[in-house]
Amino acid sequence: MNMTSFSRKCGLLCLVFFLVTMLLPSLPVKAAARVTFDSHQDEQNVSPGALELHGTYTDVFDVEIVVNGQLVNDVHMDDPDADNRGTWSYSLDTSSLDGSIEIALKSKDIGTRYGIWSPFIHLNVDNPAASVPEVRIVSPGETDAPLPRDKGAIPIHISAEGKNTITQVELRVNGGSWEPATYKEGEGFYKYAWEVAHLNKKQKYSLEARATDQNGNTGYSLTTYLAPNPQAIGQGNSSSNSGETEPLPIQDRAIWIWETASYHLILNPNSWDTFAEFTSDTTTFSDRPITTLYLGVDRYNGASMLEDYREEVQQFVTWAHDNGYKVQALIAGGTTPPYYGAYERYRTQAVREFEKVLNYNMASEASAKFDGINLDTEPYILPDFKTEKPSVQIQYLDMLAALMERKHAAGITFPVGAAIPRWYDSSADASAIPWKGSTKWLSEHIQDTADYISIMNYRDQADGSAGIIQQALGEIAYAESIGKPNSVIIGVETKDIADGGDPETISFHEEGRTFMEDELNKVYAAMQESPAFGGIAIHHYTSFIDFPSKWGPGGIKWSPPSDLEPPSTVSGNLSAITFDHERIDVRYGMAFDNSAVNDYRIYRSTEPDFTTGPLTYAGTAKGLSYKDKGLLADTTYYYKITAVDLQGNEGPPSEAISATTASTTLKPMIIDEMTFEYTGGKAIVTLRVVDLETGTPLSAEVSGRFTQMAGKYVTAKTTSNGVFQSSSETVSAPSGEIGFQPRRIMAPGYYWASSYDTLPYTTVVWEP
Repeated sequence: MNMTSFSRKCGLLCLVFFLVTMLLPSLPVKAAARVTFDSHQDEQNVSPGALELHGTYTDVFDVEIVVNGQLVNDVHMDDPDADNRGTWSYSLDTSSLDGSIEIALKSKDIGTRYGIWSPFIHLNVDNPAASVPEVRIVSPGETDAPLPRDKGAIPIHISAEGKNTITQVELRVNGGSWEPATYKEGEGFYKYAWEVAHLNKKQKYSLEARATDQNGNTGYSLTTYLAPNPQAIGQGNSSSNSGETEPLPIQDRAIWIWETASYHLILNPNSWDTFAEFTSDTTTFSDRPITTLYLGVDRYNGASMLEDYREEVQQFVTWAHDNGYKVQALIAGGTTPPYYGAYERYRTQAVREFEKVLNYNMASEASAKFDGINLDTEPYILPDFKTEKPSVQIQYLDMLAALMERKHAAGITFPVGAAIPRWYDSSADASAIPWKGSTKWLSEHIQDTADYISIMNYRDQADGSAGIIQQALGEIAYAESIGKPNSVIIGVETKDIADGGDPETISFHEEGRTFMEDELNKVYAAMQESPAFGGIAIHHYTSFIDFPSKWGPGGIKWSPPSDLEPPSTVSGNLSAITFDHERIDVRYGMAFDNSAVNDYRIYRSTEPDFTTGPLTYAGTAKGLSYKDKGLLADTTYYYKITAVDLQGNEGPPSEAISATTASTTLKPMIIDEMTFEYTGGKAIVTLRVVDLETGTPLSAEVSGRFTQMAGKYVTAKTTSNGVFQSSSETVSAPSGEIGFQPRRIMAPGYYWASSYDTLPYTTVVWEP
């Protein structure tokens, strides 16, 4: 096309655009946040052993690898230019894997801080020695009636197959001892004679099989639920055998207890009285007592709670019942498989996790049985929840229906509730979901299927269009319309949200507990006439027990009973493992106390025989691991760990452990000063970034968030003098306290050696 004809057709503006685009060099375009998997192709065959994986990333941080929904680990990230573009790498040990493995990378967008995923990739590991046998109970089936008998016993037929020779097949009933099954030559199955003469003919029993091969690989079946008498249709915590769910109790107040706290709770009976003191205290903050516990039961620190510590769980639940609590098993996590469990391809694993709780109940006396299950599967975390709607939504609903079917198959009558976000009845991602012949909001399908819901209604205001009350009205109205009393639990957040998209509005952490209780009283007042309202749940115990009435002058925390006895030394195998040039991962076992361990203090030095104290304090952890970041390259660090109880008593230090950081060509930078002022209702933070060795100011990009009474997340560049300055959201109060927590600092050729910052970071405190 010549220029004359082009100008007639397009006009002057179009011609100008054409000339600019043709004659000027192309301008850079900001790439979308993404992470790629470049080292292998989908369906590629790989050998067992160390598998070196790598790829690229753009405008993301905190990249993690997820393997089969079981392994979630940080990867190594390399961005020497500090332009938020770089490469990641990870060495995956496949020596214990065989067959297809599914891998994805999960990360956070540097702008929104929400999740960004790579495509899923599948690699085929040819490793027969690690192949796990497949085992299932063939007959009788759960729907078979009447059950066949052979001289007072019911024959159980079990199929077991594997790539290696099967050496043993076993069966257990109601969580009892594993008993050997006998292989039937010519029939192709294993047989176990289940003696039923002495059994309760009016209840069901859980039957599980396992098979072990010559290499020690063990596979487990799903559970078959059978009754010696085919007329038996149920068992539960009540005497009812109808199989129908028991009437829903008021759950007010409930509290989520994650594994960092739940394992400490069940394994240290000395902590129970202190726990009771805290949860029943209605005086300190003028609140309501905790009556319902959502107790985390996932694997933790290499242990399976309901298998390895079944007796301890039974003792705790019995104590809790004796003291007026209801205890529900909390199935949640990332992933194993909670949110991966929404995928149909992970359905078996999701069912198995659910059946663990059912089988625990069938193996326990009435006083030790769980009172329900709180199921926290969050499919919206998955990358295709938005892009492939309604596929993941429907798969999640199918999973929920499958779990409810297993509950009924077991004859269990306790309630099963689903934790859901507040927007399942308002977001486009949850609208018009076709399932089982009807098209509804995702929340409505869930309410039709589960016995109750607990809304993760994480906002720090009761009123307003985005407030707690308004955001729960849709679920409340629907529960009333389908006749489900006490079936809507409203969850609120107390955790210090560090990296969420809008941390200052999600949690009550900034406002304090006194403000929260005032807002929750508004929720109670608004909901008191609704039969669907079942109470309020607090997220979560570990943050709630440290939650102050307010920040700054006049603020108080819960005061535990007087105690002068410190905790024990930490137990178990201590380890310090090098991650890269600036990070060492420290692990340790639990400590025990005459009351309750609250957290662990990690001390660090470059000298092996050092003294623990303020000068060597590195950080605090609630759980049994600590990522020590911001270290110097090529340096050996020594660590000691102590336990601290709720009263502040500190136990003796552990023996010293050590590791040496890796090498790097990057230079360390630090924050050498941080100052605050509070003016005009805002906190203004000023900090300076410098070269650690020379003190030279650096041009860097700083990201972080305000803390204590503020929560705003900010990102900005320093001046040529290395100075970063930013202000919080408006916090109008006669007194208070605000701090700032740097999260990321980026400069070309440098890395942030945060452990050498001028610490501790200061805060601004004001009062009338």
